[in-house]
Amino acid sequence: MSKFVISGFADEAAKYVDQQMDVLDPIGIRYVELRGCGDKNIGNLTRAEGEELAKKLSDRGYKVSAIGSGVGKVKIDSDMDAHFAFFKNNLLMAQIFNAPYIRMFSFYPDAAGTPVSRYRDRIMFQWERYIREADKVGVKLLHENEGGIYGQYPFACLDLAETLGIGLIFDPANFIQSGTYPFPDAFRILQKHVKYMHIKDCRMSDGQVQPCGYGDGKLGEIFNELDKQGFEGFLSLEPHLSKFDGFDGLELDGGKKQAIFAMADSGAKTYNVAAEALFATLRKVGLEPSFEF
Repeated sequence: MSKFVISGFADEAAKYVDQQMDVLDPIGIRYVELRGCGDKNIGNLTRAEGEELAKKLSDRGYKVSAIGSGVGKVKIDSDMDAHFAFFKNNLLMAQIFNAPYIRMFSFYPDAAGTPVSRYRDRIMFQWERYIREADKVGVKLLHENEGGIYGQYPFACLDLAETLGIGLIFDPANFIQSGTYPFPDAFRILQKHVKYMHIKDCRMSDGQVQPCGYGDGKLGEIFNELDKQGFEGFLSLEPHLSKFDGFDGLELDGGKKQAIFAMADSGAKTYNVAAEALFATLRKVGLEPSFEF
């Protein structure tokens, strides 16, 4: 039986973790994907800072679905030893927060602009280093599709998954912004490797991010297909709605909509919009959001 557990990048709701939890509490979300933590990125926290933050989350009943790292989001000709040290600190954070996954990327082209595909073997070599290190402590590395990196398009993501034996984070909006329809095109190629999703929709016409179900991502169809294959994993909200101008047209429950309208025009408001749109999209295909494993 499938299970769609809700998480999210809470740094889009508020800057500081205490405030982030204040936004997530009434929504019911109990997992977070850690990225921005006050004035620091999760990968730049010290052990002491990580342990202090982990206690704050635990004391309020929160768990961490993934470390939202920036590993692999650099040019392929960067100092890879320094970047490996950065990876190891993200891995330390995964252990401190008891996170099962680290979100990662597959590198941008070099400074000269050589196509990143020419560096395939070098990219695989770096990933193999990361995987060996993560395997020592039982943390799984997941690759997210992202514009401009090696894993921008579906077949390159498939190459990474099959060559390295890793799972994929499926981001529909990122595929659209790279000119690929998430469903059926990308999903049919990658579906057996999808272990985690980032929830943001997007319009193909202009690349503007939309709430779930309001763009061209066909997220309802994706959820339905994942359900058929017994998916058990996280749907992680990544709203990116700071410039969203279609709130008036959202088909939300009247009471919910009125409550959201009453909020300040802030990250809290757009986060609630994103969450309610996700819940509505799941329910349209006969599925219910889960908040715990």
